[in-house]
Amino acid sequence: MHARHARLARAVHAAVERWGEGGALRLFTRVPDARSVSVTAIEVGDGIDPEEVRAIARERFHVSIAGGLGPLHGRVFRIGHLGDMNEAMILGALGGVEAALGAMGIAHGRGAVDAAIATLAAA
Repeated sequence: MHARHARLARAVHAAVERWGEGGALRLFTRVPDARSVSVTAIEVGDGIDPEEVRAIARERFHVSIAGGLGPLHGRVFRIGHLGDMNEAMILGALGGVEAALGAMGIAHGRGAVDAAIATLAAA
């Protein structure tokens, strides 16, 4: 089970790194060895409301992602990759988030789902 969580986490991290090429998003935990295998926090740039990203992902694309907790509220959104999660589910979640980013006009690198697929295929 832990290996599956780590595999899905690597796919999410690859996707977020691709999104980060647009300059508005980045992995909150910058040190790769310190990243969680259960959840990934994505930090948003100035002027981006992560709660709006969450709302659009949920309402328009039927993908539920978490918000930041405590001091990270309003600074990050989170994608979980533990529990009853599999490759198809994580790819769908990434696609929904990418669709929300596009709908909002947030600058992000393209091909995040492709990066996740490549990571999963290599595992």
